[in-house]
Amino acid sequence: MKSLRLLSICLSAAIPAALLVAAGACLAEQAERAKTSYAPVDIQEDFKTTMSRMQAAKAAIEARQKALLEERYDLANRAAPNATMSRGKAVQEGVRIKLPPGMTWEKLADLSPAEIREKDLFPKGLLPLPFPNQPEGGMLFPKYHIDEIKKQTGRDLARFDLDHDLPDHFLPEFPPPIYLTTRPDLGDVSQGKVVTSDNYYELFNGLLNPKQLEGLRLLVTPFPQQQFNATEDRRTVRPSLGVTCFDCHVNGHANAATHLVGDIRPQEYRHRLDTPSLRGLNIQRLFGSQRALKSVEDFTEFEQRAAYFDGDPSIATKKGVNILERGSQVHFMAEFESLLDFPPAPKLDRFGKLDPAKATPQELMGQEVFFGKGRCGVCHPAPYYTDNLMHNLRAEEFYKPRLVNGRWAASDGPIKTFVLRGIKDSPPYMHDGKCLTLEDTVEFFNLVFQLKLTQEEKAGLVAFMRAL
Repeated sequence: MKSLRLLSICLSAAIPAALLVAAGACLAEQAERAKTSYAPVDIQEDFKTTMSRMQAAKAAIEARQKALLEERYDLANRAAPNATMSRGKAVQEGVRIKLPPGMTWEKLADLSPAEIREKDLFPKGLLPLPFPNQPEGGMLFPKYHIDEIKKQTGRDLARFDLDHDLPDHFLPEFPPPIYLTTRPDLGDVSQGKVVTSDNYYELFNGLLNPKQLEGLRLLVTPFPQQQFNATEDRRTVRPSLGVTCFDCHVNGHANAATHLVGDIRPQEYRHRLDTPSLRGLNIQRLFGSQRALKSVEDFTEFEQRAAYFDGDPSIATKKGVNILERGSQVHFMAEFESLLDFPPAPKLDRFGKLDPAKATPQELMGQEVFFGKGRCGVCHPAPYYTDNLMHNLRAEEFYKPRLVNGRWAASDGPIKTFVLRGIKDSPPYMHDGKCLTLEDTVEFFNLVFQLKLTQEEKAGLVAFMRAL
């Protein structure tokens, strides 16, 4: 019965016949339950053969992902005239999600979820965003980060099978500044550098206590990971020392490195992850987009023991799991992470609201919408703009399930509320990075929550969030 029901869903979603012929039988049997929860440990194919095969397939895989992005989004580099990130990188402006022919956001907002679903009018850019190669997955870094780490430390984070897919102008500034809760008087303490094992000591000796300095050392120390290790099933040309916490959370912030969640099986249902910032970690009470881990210490242990290896402890044993000591190492890492502060927001008062003497009329109007008609403040209350809870947005009410580049677009389930303080520094948006701009994000919530905001109200919301 499951197979018949899934085949019916595929047909109703208008998946091309050729794709059904190639993958339909497999999907019908595996879309709800994989054949196994485990990755293969005893690899029979030699490394050179694996690398040659995957290198040969790379161009077609990346062309497919590029076509998907161009179908969904306007990818042009259009900077907002009066908005920058903390160190000056331009903020991209405008709604970039493309609509079906003849449709407008206003027309779409007038339809019910059932009408949008039945007429297949839900914008494709609001569907879950697949990983660049969903069947393969794995940690994937932007080129500018790969180049800097190789320059400083000699480690090569390039994969032979895949490159990052999003244009650089939609990604966070690099390197991002570092603000410390213990030394707000200093402002950015990064000195414009990417913190690595090569320079962490010279940058922070004298600013941190010995525990925190040791915690930072561990955060920039490479440890083996699923794709970056010494085994024959790695995805690097040479055996790799591994990755560091700060390879994704560069300078305690983010660089749009992406991955697949380790929690979900089968592979088609695994969510793409957009790396969140660690700024303001001291006020957060949930960790992991869906795991609801209750402390950063729990999260650190989980990452090292399982998430680095797609949640598979048998693979972790093979590739070199690093068991951190909870009472010292994990504690030291967490202590440093808890010092990472939000960027300055000079227009906010002591309660996290706009100071009327400093804010523009548009920003003040946007704040009113945020806490009123827009209902944003229900989940994102001041002063830090998170409720530290999880919520199910139920966007699946607007579209029929479908397979998109290997990703089964269906229900996402509950997702933790992310912090909005400093949000202009953290594109792209949503847990999977499907919204490239704040304007895209406003349109998503306006549609899914059926808010019926005016263009003026939408623009005000964006202006307010840029001031946070």
